Amino acid sequence: MSSEADLDRRHTEKMAKKKAARDKILATKTEERGLLIVHTGKGKGKSTAAVGLTLRCIGHGMKVGLIQFVKGAWQTGERDILARFPDLCVMKAMGEGFTWETQDRQRDIAAARQAWDTAKEMIADPSYRMVVLDELNIVLRYDYLPMAEVLEVFRERPRDLHVVVTGRNAKEELIEAADLVTEMTMVKHPFRSGVKAQPGIEF
Repeated sequence: MSSEADLDRRHTEKMAKKKAARDKILATKTEERGLLIVHTGKGKGKSTAAVGLTLRCIGHGMKVGLIQFVKGAWQTGERDILARFPDLCVMKAMGEGFTWETQDRQRDIAAARQAWDTAKEMIADPSYRMVVLDELNIVLRYDYLPMAEVLEVFRERPRDLHVVVTGRNAKEELIEAADLVTEMTMVKHPFRSGVKAQPGIEF
């Protein structure tokens, strides 16, 4: 039976090998540029993760623009927090709720276009280091905006600008264009057990 000293020694040797391998890999990663990031999937946490990135950028003194394409009708906790950093975060809640709430396709299309026009202005503005397009995937799913136009804007964005897109059902063209795609998988959700959306968790 191995002694604690033997286990500690083997652990140290194993971790030293892992560190050497990791350092070798990291030495080859020298490029720094803006990323196109997509958070999609049926699981909870897509917008939450994007807000986390927003706070991280603010912590580094990087200016962020955040456009809410759908949830504009909600009074969210993150809106109140981010409003405390007016020089580093510009948040525009431009949606009017989910499409089944408005029940007006033309109104939804007009709201999507207005939000997208604002997003394009932010993307073209060199003062921003990140632009978050919350629930843009929903707008694209219903073809309220032309995918070709959206992808062209993303391709032509400033080289050091990060763009984050959230929402279920990301289209394949966007996934293909993205640098980083995370799919949130729902394993269990309290809504199915009769628990309603709650402050601090959903908004």
